[in-house]
Amino acid sequence: MAKEKFTKTLSALVAVSMTETGMDYVQVMPDNPRVGLVKPFHGRGYGQMLSNGTFDFVRRPRTHGKPVLKLPHSSVSYGKDGYDRYTFVLPNEKRAEFAKLLKQESVKVIKFMNDQK
Repeated sequence: MAKEKFTKTLSALVAVSMTETGMDYVQVMPDNPRVGLVKPFHGRGYGQMLSNGTFDFVRRPRTHGKPVLKLPHSSVSYGKDGYDRYTFVLPNEKRAEFAKLLKQESVKVIKFMNDQK
């Protein structure tokens, strides 16, 4: 199912700041505020129209970078939080092959990680 895309054009004052926890905070104050002008949404953060007509968006920082290794069903990425991530994704129709595919790709990942030292 394709996501619906909505576009709202606002004449507004925009304030961008960083909170004590290091998260970006964006506040949009429309010239003509109306409750329900923009529906709440999630993306790389959470956005919502408040009851006073202002629109707030709090950005959720990305904890990991782009993959440094991509395989058909898995990837490896290094995180800004000090963790390395190995992600394995398998379509439902390949469940019967799970053990075989996991073993094949994890061997390649282990070799890659050992070569990175």
